[in-house]
Amino acid sequence: MTEISSARPSLSTMRLAELQQLASSMGLKGTSRMRKSELIAAIRENQKDAPAAASAPAAQAPEQGPGKQSGQSEPSAPARRRGRPAPAADEAVESESAQEETGTAAASVGRSAPARSRRRVTAAAGAPKDAPAAADAPLTLDLPQHATSAQDGAQAPAHPDRAAAQSGPAGARDGSRRPRRRAQSSPGAPERRHGFELPGADHTDAKAALMRDLADATGTPAVEPSERRRRGASDWDEQVDEDTRGPRRRRGRKRRDRDGRGDYDGNQDRGQQAREEEVLLPVAGILDMADHQHAYLRTSGYLPGPKDVYVSGQQIKENGLRAGDAITGWVRENGDNNVGPGGGSGRGRRQNRANRLKYKPLVSVETINGMDPERAGRRPEFTKLTPLYPQEQLRLETTPKALTPRVIDLVSPIGKGQRGLIVSPPKAGKTIILQQIANAIAVNNPEAHLMVVLVDERPEEVTDMQRTVKGEVIASTFDRPASDHTTVAELAIERAKRLVELGQDVVVLLDSITRLGRAYNLAAPASGRILSGGVDASALYPPKRFFGAARNIENGGSLTILATALVETGSKMDEVIFEEFKGTGNMELRLSRQLAERRVFPAVDVAASSTRREELLIDPAQLKIMWRLRRLFSGLEQQQALELVLGKLKETQSNAEFLMVISKTTPQGTSLADADDDSKLA
Repeated sequence: MTEISSARPSLSTMRLAELQQLASSMGLKGTSRMRKSELIAAIRENQKDAPAAASAPAAQAPEQGPGKQSGQSEPSAPARRRGRPAPAADEAVESESAQEETGTAAASVGRSAPARSRRRVTAAAGAPKDAPAAADAPLTLDLPQHATSAQDGAQAPAHPDRAAAQSGPAGARDGSRRPRRRAQSSPGAPERRHGFELPGADHTDAKAALMRDLADATGTPAVEPSERRRRGASDWDEQVDEDTRGPRRRRGRKRRDRDGRGDYDGNQDRGQQAREEEVLLPVAGILDMADHQHAYLRTSGYLPGPKDVYVSGQQIKENGLRAGDAITGWVRENGDNNVGPGGGSGRGRRQNRANRLKYKPLVSVETINGMDPERAGRRPEFTKLTPLYPQEQLRLETTPKALTPRVIDLVSPIGKGQRGLIVSPPKAGKTIILQQIANAIAVNNPEAHLMVVLVDERPEEVTDMQRTVKGEVIASTFDRPASDHTTVAELAIERAKRLVELGQDVVVLLDSITRLGRAYNLAAPASGRILSGGVDASALYPPKRFFGAARNIENGGSLTILATALVETGSKMDEVIFEEFKGTGNMELRLSRQLAERRVFPAVDVAASSTRREELLIDPAQLKIMWRLRRLFSGLEQQQALELVLGKLKETQSNAEFLMVISKTTPQGTSLADADDDSKLA
């Protein structure tokens, strides 16, 4: 016993947690708040008084058997030894051997374990320093806690059972805890931790058994201590490697390992295996730009749909994508919505993450408008193209019985790049005229890309237009919100611009620009400046941008827009919208309510309809006859002028024949007006 006690280290070399634990075993109170110097002084003071107080218990220890009281002032320790069949010395020796086998599993507990074991041997030999030390001897084995010395000192008050056993008086201890402690201290009885039984023979085996039981309960594979140490060394090597790369790489490693809860190697292997096994599916759609940071590939039309694809900002910059591009690419089959390239930061990043969770991300871009991405990046911008007056006519005449296209060719010819308005009151037949114009363009100009945009129209008209027109019909019916009307119109005109950049001829028929202006007035944010009729000043700019995109491009390509405008509706708003667009077009086809009420169709006001710079579209000989015919229309009423034209058209098989008949029946010009016409044509 003397040899074991002499091996105790000096108080100055012990750590604060070890000193606090020693002071608690000696029965000192209030040591958790003492400094190290004060604690050493208190322990030395107690050690001076300890031999005199311990001599009496040492003399009485051989005489007392199990179940007898010691007669000391603290009856708690004898009461706890009352039902133990094994001597305290044997238990202390077993506890000492078990703690010596723990090795490096817990360094801090390993340093304090010899002190506890030596005190227990001394108490069993009959020479305890005080009663609390003897009461501490029969305590069972505790698993090592991986904590620093500072954490040991902070966690000491967190265990009320240990604190009461070490520092509190014996009479204040809870008697209900004694059966449990006796059961734990009995030799051969297994210890229970968190509902699992631990063998009490070996500390390392007990810890391994606990880990295996936890693995069986949770369904996760158990990891042996040797494997855990090997992984710890590997993680340390990775951490050193990350430290040499900088703090940003360390943050990236933590974020990548966030879902794996520490198993970085496992996550990396699983991610690599998923990338090898992933299946890509083809996807195609029209690109809708929300802003420069992200966009969406509309796969089901021009309106948002559930199968749309998310396009990141980095993909937009790398491939030079623009709104309205027809894109083909690849998406993952398993619907993996992981973070794609790019994504911004802050609030925009959270919004992009929500969008990515809603839509599948685009993995790669295959083609852009039928071209590879490198070639598409060299295309010109639409705003930098040079606009010119229309110089090539879009002839609408098809068959002799199709009178409406023939009338339009005569009174208001349409050229490639025309910006025309079809001014019509309600129920004047503007929708039927649009259908006939679309069919005539599809027959006579198949090279032109035809797009019919219907905004705020009736669903049955949309169905009829889709079945009768051989072109692309883009519609948003009146039962949809105003935001859908504006979305459809903007994406359609952007698609048309992308085709013009490729040198194609595009014809857009809009019905109607008045309803589009109403939709922008409802959907656009208020600017604070309200015009007459309740029209917001900022709501008229987007429709002007739509209508103003029509132009004939130098060196190939054109965008023709024919839009209907409502008049005589009784709404002041419609009048304001029409007045804003009245002077922007270079062609106007007017329909008359009076002719429609008299059921004279097509209800075209031949005297009021005209085209600017029509001499660039019509042959000079035919133009001379048309000017002579217009002077004739000016002296007639609307119905008489229209009936004259329709009667002659029914008698002839073509417009050329019609003009020949008009030139023969009309007297040759010997007047001043005819002389002026000859000078203009010359």
